[in-house]
Amino acid sequence: MPSLTDDAIARIRAMILSGQLQPGQRLPPEKPLSEALGLSRNSLREAVKALELIRVLDVRRGDGTYVTSLEPALLLEAVSFVTDLHHDRSLYELLEVRRILEPASALIATARASDAEIEGLAARAGAASEQTGVEDLVAADLDFHAAIARLAGNEYLLGLIEALSSKTVRVRVWRALTQDGAARRTLDEHAAIVDAIRQRDPQLAHARVLAHIDGVEQWVRRVDQQSAE
Repeated sequence: MPSLTDDAIARIRAMILSGQLQPGQRLPPEKPLSEALGLSRNSLREAVKALELIRVLDVRRGDGTYVTSLEPALLLEAVSFVTDLHHDRSLYELLEVRRILEPASALIATARASDAEIEGLAARAGAASEQTGVEDLVAADLDFHAAIARLAGNEYLLGLIEALSSKTVRVRVWRALTQDGAARRTLDEHAAIVDAIRQRDPQLAHARVLAHIDGVEQWVRRVDQQSAE
């Protein structure tokens, strides 16, 4: 079933294809546009963010949101992005390695971290909220996973995890923009991971990190399958 954001994206795209919105044209203000499309303002905002990411819309702070020129070179950049995201098999390999390394780092961190360090990790996890912007939320996610690796006290493991994370930023951004409830789910899973580490339960910490990462991989596979269909 398409998400509310997917539906909002489809409706804006239909306006462009029908000629209601022309290249270079400014979109109507958020409130009347959301009412005209029968969308919540939140769904409209997320759709605009997603369409900005793939170069269909241009959000100009303090001015408004415009349809881009829709020039082929501009759109090809977006096509390349989506193709890389959905069909680059190396993405699955990266996620597979994350499933091996990050649960292991949480297991080690559970045994090695001090109480003060664990509370520091909890503070990191609690710093973000559903109101946090997508880019900041993804940055907080990257920081959270790196912090666990640092608590494990193995510089080689930390380096590997940071290198892997840097290559999955785009898929994290895309998921946050297009999957309903992704932000809340991520924050809840982070809190559950911290709780397991605080309990000094290495197997539980391992299982919760594994489930957290597996959720991302399963989402990628679903999107890939939908794209193929």
